[in-house]
Amino acid sequence: MIQEAIPFTPQTTASSITQILWLIPALPLVASGVIALLRHTQRKAAAALAIGSLSVSLLLSLAAFAHVLAGWANGHAVRETVNFTWFQVGASSVSMGWVLDPLAAVMLVMVSFVGLLIFIYSIGYMAHDWNFTRFFCFLSLFAGAMLGVVVANSMLLLFMSWEIVGLTSYLLIGFWYERPSASAAAKKAFLTTRVGDVFFFLGMVWLFSQTGTLLFYNHGAGSLEGLALNNLLAQHAAFGITAAGAIGLLIFAGAMGKSGQVPLHVWLPDAMEGPTPVSALIHAATMVAAGVYLVARVYPLMSAGIPLMRTSGVTAVTGALAVVTWVGAVTAVFAALIAIAQNDIKRILAYSTVSQLGYMMAGLGLGGVAVGLFHLITHAFFKSLLFLGAGSVIHGAHEEQDIRRLGGLRATMPLTFITYAIGMLALCGFPLVFSGFWSKDGILEAAHSGAIQGPYYLLVFGALLTAFYMMRQVSYVFFGYWRGHHPAHESPRVMTLPMAVLAFFAIALGAIGTPAWPWFRSFLNGQAAHFDWREFAEPGLFALMAMSSFVVFLGLGVGWWLYGNKSPSPVAPDALEKAAPALWAGLRDRLYVDEFYGVSFIAFYNWWARVADWLDRRVWGGIVALVAWLFRGWAQLNRLFDVYWINSGFDKTCDEFSSSGGLLARVQSGRVQIYLRILALAVVVLVAILLWSARP
Repeated sequence: MIQEAIPFTPQTTASSITQILWLIPALPLVASGVIALLRHTQRKAAAALAIGSLSVSLLLSLAAFAHVLAGWANGHAVRETVNFTWFQVGASSVSMGWVLDPLAAVMLVMVSFVGLLIFIYSIGYMAHDWNFTRFFCFLSLFAGAMLGVVVANSMLLLFMSWEIVGLTSYLLIGFWYERPSASAAAKKAFLTTRVGDVFFFLGMVWLFSQTGTLLFYNHGAGSLEGLALNNLLAQHAAFGITAAGAIGLLIFAGAMGKSGQVPLHVWLPDAMEGPTPVSALIHAATMVAAGVYLVARVYPLMSAGIPLMRTSGVTAVTGALAVVTWVGAVTAVFAALIAIAQNDIKRILAYSTVSQLGYMMAGLGLGGVAVGLFHLITHAFFKSLLFLGAGSVIHGAHEEQDIRRLGGLRATMPLTFITYAIGMLALCGFPLVFSGFWSKDGILEAAHSGAIQGPYYLLVFGALLTAFYMMRQVSYVFFGYWRGHHPAHESPRVMTLPMAVLAFFAIALGAIGTPAWPWFRSFLNGQAAHFDWREFAEPGLFALMAMSSFVVFLGLGVGWWLYGNKSPSPVAPDALEKAAPALWAGLRDRLYVDEFYGVSFIAFYNWWARVADWLDRRVWGGIVALVAWLFRGWAQLNRLFDVYWINSGFDKTCDEFSSSGGLLARVQSGRVQIYLRILALAVVVLVAILLWSARP
């Protein structure tokens, strides 16, 4: 059912909540700065500051959401901005500001709420860590930076917050820096995401050069508004691509880095080297969500000139959105294949995150902002639940992460098992009950209506793989018998309670995204929402839901058939490994992408580093040494000229003056007798001269 969008109400004066919107990211940032000044023994103060500041941010986010919701309920879409000039050079100025609209309101609530639950969980998980205070300092900085990304109405402010997100991910992934693997993972994440950020920066500079502003919305003069977009569409870059499309692709490259899309996905699985709460925060609510949010925020630029064209129910998408779609679909399958053969409980979830991010990108490319963002929101809850559940397993199983050395935990950790099973079924898209089913099916529906069916088949295959590898993981961890060395135990309530809250929303959020009541899509698109059971009768919808359900049941069934209640020995080969050892080895080794990078890009840069070192030492260093030798020679010549020519002449002249002065000094001794003798001598000389002159 296609509905007319509610028009945005022209902004006269920003509301009071929009005026103070900057406080939402500022409070965690200030808390982070204060925590940095605390001693490491002040653990309670650090946790209280971090949780308290984010709690206030959540309350402000709810107030902002309520303001937008009230406007939508009254028949007008809210988009309010507060802009200001940061600095001015001559006639040019750089402005920044913040924005409140449905997209920002939804993201603010999700980030602050899920982040707060992870903060509370961290109290129990990190209770025995010596750097407890530093951990909460980094967490607060991370949350504040992500909230800054969400509220930014300027590409520049978004980029600044974006880079702080990258910095804090480096600090948190490498939090246990004494571990070589953690240090290496932190550097890998930082450097890989910088590759995408370089393209993002180029796109930002290009956008500013063409539009003269980096503000998204500015009363019609923003870079995402009609006048600027029309100018960008009128300019061509290369290969028939408009400036709008080229800038969109550069910005998407930055999103690929942050959201772990192929081929910049390699850092994300290694990010699990950090503490588990960090994994939950990175993989669910903050860093990886930033890339998807960026594409959603600049969607008017991505879709400029290439609107969705519906002809007989078929949607054709071209340009930048086509690239977004294909990259997302390929990433969804690529990461799901690798997840099948992993044995680390967190690494399986990490590759699952990469795969689900591919679904989100494909949803943005095929169905628009609401389709992709709904899966982002539901995924944030059930994936953070899964990571917190994995952390609970690791905590209760004495730091064991290898699923082959776990087992039977449904009896010893019942709360963890129940909540983890809910998260797992939501991720798989179990029919009707769980939110993941509705958000994933929204993407599949958009893909199915596409003019090209390739992404649709890839996404369906990815859904099958997701159900299979998650059933494999759950079977290894929670069924069979315990294969560890020490008895496992349930986690404390401070850890299980946030998991229970996330489990509730992993189910409940599906209610706002069903075809009968597409509340989320209507709210985000600025459309009126109506409840209508007849929407389930839309042609082809029931068949699509049946096919999606069959795929999920097939994946779960095959996974249970191979792994359910079998409890293989930790040293025994996997069931799939015995069937296809070569394929298994390739998937276990992550399809050799890291090795390929090692022998290609990294090898090239290592070679170039050696060349640069040789040039520095032999060429540039030699030139510098030659110049230094020439100047030393010139200095030596100057010294010889000064010592043997200038100084010698000056010294000889001085000696002559000194000798003459000595003679005069002896004459001018002050003795009267000498003066009389000189006078007598002078008289004699004078008389002689006179006599000589008087001679005839």
